[in-house]
Amino acid sequence: MNDKINVLITAIGGGGHGEQILKALKWADGDRYRIFGGDMNRNCPQFNYVDKAITLPSATSPEFIDSVLKICKAHDICAVFHGCEPELLAYSRARDRFGSEGILLPINKAEVIEMCLDKVRSSEFLQSVGFAPPRYILAENAEDAKSLELFPLIVKPHVGSGGSKDCYIVQNNAELDAVFVLLHASAENPIMVQEYVGTPQTEYTVGVLHDLDGNFINSIAVRRELKSALNLRISTPNNTGKEELGQHLVISSGISMGEVCDDREVLQTCEKIAAALDVRGAINIQGRMTPNGFKTFEINPRFSGTTSIRAMMDYNEPDILLRKHVFGEKISPRFSYNKGFVLRSLIESKASEQTVRLWSEY
Repeated sequence: MNDKINVLITAIGGGGHGEQILKALKWADGDRYRIFGGDMNRNCPQFNYVDKAITLPSATSPEFIDSVLKICKAHDICAVFHGCEPELLAYSRARDRFGSEGILLPINKAEVIEMCLDKVRSSEFLQSVGFAPPRYILAENAEDAKSLELFPLIVKPHVGSGGSKDCYIVQNNAELDAVFVLLHASAENPIMVQEYVGTPQTEYTVGVLHDLDGNFINSIAVRRELKSALNLRISTPNNTGKEELGQHLVISSGISMGEVCDDREVLQTCEKIAAALDVRGAINIQGRMTPNGFKTFEINPRFSGTTSIRAMMDYNEPDILLRKHVFGEKISPRFSYNKGFVLRSLIESKASEQTVRLWSEY
């Protein structure tokens, strides 16, 4: 199969993993892909980098799946990549409709997606398979949270906090009380409270890639550089007296940069977690090295916010899955890729001058 194939990536704007997949496929060797890009925002700057730009409804709209399938049929789309977690859920629930049209959806099994998008359920899973996560509790109020009897703590919604949205560091009871009020905690809206572990210098984001039949392909670790406004959500002086946690307590943003490195303990731990999950496709595991080993605090059942960083180092996950499942190539497990430091910055661009079509025009 030597001709270009048509690929649709949705939610390519907003700096999320949709943009990362776009960059990775643009950088792939062989000029294999004609890229169709979709986004809710008609002025999406990433429209400058696609072959055809399309404005889509929200992933939560009743029209979303129908609109995507309509575009797929009009343009003979071979594969569809999601660019945000609401789209991941929508595609997962409609996977049979895509399959019946012969369209590849490179996503995990529904039960893996649903569990990993719930941080409490994923922590329970880690405990059940022998990977002790940071201590945690799902609390309806601050008094319940205080039963952990330790500080500092991370306080966050147990679902829907991608990119560290609505995540807070608390160092005392007064701050804990205030954050629970801020997040409107209740019996209907319980909040996850989690032990803060490690230092910013020991934080990793790790990708483990399996093919869509569940066969292991490879893994990659990025040791995060957490120093700039671009990749920090929160940085606050450590007032707890726990010097082992560093001078500052930090929560990273969803925009990562850092060193692609070969930390075998980190990689091996994450490979075992992915195997226990029975992963299909890409998964991303975040955690920190501690004196008690690697502590996982989040599992994202999708492509990472570091997908383009990895692609720059010849570890191109979207391209690998397309080569395997569309082009029929054999992918060697544990193929070699480059190591080194990758930086990020903001880039300005003019609004796209190409015609941006509404999905309803098809």
